[in-house]
Parts: sequence; C-alpha cells; structure tokens
Amino acid sequence: MIRIYTAPSCASCRKVKAWLKEHQIPYVEKNIFSTLLREAELRELLERSENGTDDIISKRSKIIKENKVDIDDMSVNELIHFIQENPSILKRPIIIDERRFQVGYNAEEIRAFIPRELRRLQECDNSDFCPQFTDIKKEYYKDKTKECPEGCE
Repeated sequence: MIRIYTAPSCASCRKVKAWLKEHQIPYVEKNIFSTLLREAELRELLERSENGTDDIISKRSKIIKENKVDIDDMSVNELIHFIQENPSILKRPIIIDERRFQVGYNAEEIRAFIPRELRRLQECDNSDFCPQFTDIKKEYYKDKTKECPEGCE
C-alpha cells in the first residue's frame, strides 16, 4: 500500500493525491502536522532515502536556520525525536510503498507507482485491441473499488 506524507498547504501534495486518484491507485495519507509520526516509520524513511537526511529534511527550514541546528551531528534517535517535535522540517510529499520511495512530485518518476500490469497495458497504443492484456485488465478491475474503463469487460 502506498503511503504519502503530506501537509495541507502543500501544492505538490495536492498534485500527488490528484494523480493517484486519477490513476485509481489506493493510498494512505498521513498529514505530518495532524498525525504523530511514529519512530518506526521515521526510521524507515531515513533508511530508504538514498542520500540520508538530504532527501527528506529541508535544511533551509526556518526551525533549522533560526536555531542553527546541525542535523549531521545528531544521532539517529535524536534526529527522529527532533522530526517528531518539528515535522515541518520534512520535505513533502514523501511517497513510499514496499519497493519505491519518492520525495516531491515528479510527473515522470511517479509513474513507477502504477502497478506493473497497468504500466504494460498503458504502453499498448490501443489497449482494447491488445489481446495479451485482456486478462490483465479484467483481473485488475475485478476489484469492485476500481472502475473498469469502457471496453475492459
């Protein structure tokens, strides 16, 4: 399941949610200001980020600048508690699932969150006439929470 970490005033967060809804991809939203970020999930975000704290923490954040906080000098536990107390230092949106991790909205990179079967289906110029995808389309849309586009039944 895809999780997205968002903030209400974040335009990129709204774009990600709209994109996921448009592609009928289920997700769980976690507003970083109204939901307590658990230690385990912050640890996972730190572990999954390729460039350590640079990927998920805005070092230009007002809190970091005004208090002259040096993130690099903190232990992982100190950093996790600092983020819990100051969630605004997180870059957003953060999109994560079992295999993928993305920070920010990027129209090309977010396509990786489309299930593989549907990505292959979209590569067909006219999926209604691609017999190799008929079963995939039916199976994907068998779940009643997703609407089957015309021609897939």
